[in-house]
Amino acid sequence: MNYTNLNNKKVLVTGGAGFIGSNLCEELLKQNAKVTCLDNFATGHKYNLDAIIDHEDFTLIEGDIRDLETCHKACKDQDYVLHEAALGSVPRSINDPITSNEVNISGFLNMLVAARDAGVKRFVYAASSSTYGDSEKLPKVEDEIGKPLSPYAITKYVNELYADIFQKAYGLDTIGLRYFNVFGRKQDPNGAYAAVIPKFVIQLMNHESPVINGDGTYSRDFTYIDNVIQMNLLALTTENKDAVNQIYNTAVGDRTNLLELTQLLKGYLSKYDPKIGEVEIKHGPNRVGDIPHSLASIGKAKEKLSYKPQFKIEAGIKEAVDWYWSNLIKIYS
Repeated sequence: MNYTNLNNKKVLVTGGAGFIGSNLCEELLKQNAKVTCLDNFATGHKYNLDAIIDHEDFTLIEGDIRDLETCHKACKDQDYVLHEAALGSVPRSINDPITSNEVNISGFLNMLVAARDAGVKRFVYAASSSTYGDSEKLPKVEDEIGKPLSPYAITKYVNELYADIFQKAYGLDTIGLRYFNVFGRKQDPNGAYAAVIPKFVIQLMNHESPVINGDGTYSRDFTYIDNVIQMNLLALTTENKDAVNQIYNTAVGDRTNLLELTQLLKGYLSKYDPKIGEVEIKHGPNRVGDIPHSLASIGKAKEKLSYKPQFKIEAGIKEAVDWYWSNLIKIYS
């Protein structure tokens, strides 16, 4: 897709060396935007920027959103902000709620203040499906949420509240995108808080048994990275005034349980290594803070942003597996 109104526009991507952020930086440069990346490399990686680091329209600022002066520096002269910087992971927030709060709430507030002071035209930020909390209603509809089930979920809900206040009090236009289990190229498979898909991929490639939390019937609306990129750029460029200062589910509108997911991964990986098809899947206890099922309604995004997800789970998994097989040894060894 072409977003002609991004031509020569200045866009700041916080967390731009991370999984989602680096993919956004690359796409923005393809759309002829001038891109600034702010990252402290706590969870992002410099190798995610290898393809664009020398691009004439790319600028890297190494810094932390917990520092207001750094945020002001990064926001100066920017037209738009894509705020991806955060400490993700429900388990991480349960183990260390203080740091998650400092980054996800104090850091978010710093970015709002800096964007307001710089006169940024629009602030699009990564919200989270975790905000739905203990609500059992499926599919998830934006204006019906439950009580948060983790410190992480609280931080992401507070982001939405702050964004709303900054629009009402200061006129800063914002759009929040509630991400649903995003996966794809550049998602880090390593570390204690690695997401399930890249973690399972690297384990299967090593003929190690992935461990499913619970009986495998928990389901998620797994969303391929290119769908998320589309949503971000639509949110940045929409000229529909009714679409701004809203929250949107960013998903596919379909769900897959963990047993189905592991079979998809084994199937596509077995094309590269038949032995992977024989790897046993193991089960462990459910994780604290996990919700049983997640499924998004994407009707609002379709109506107001003309969102059309291009990748269902099967096509996204195939793309992701192909990328990991080609890049995993080179990058993560």
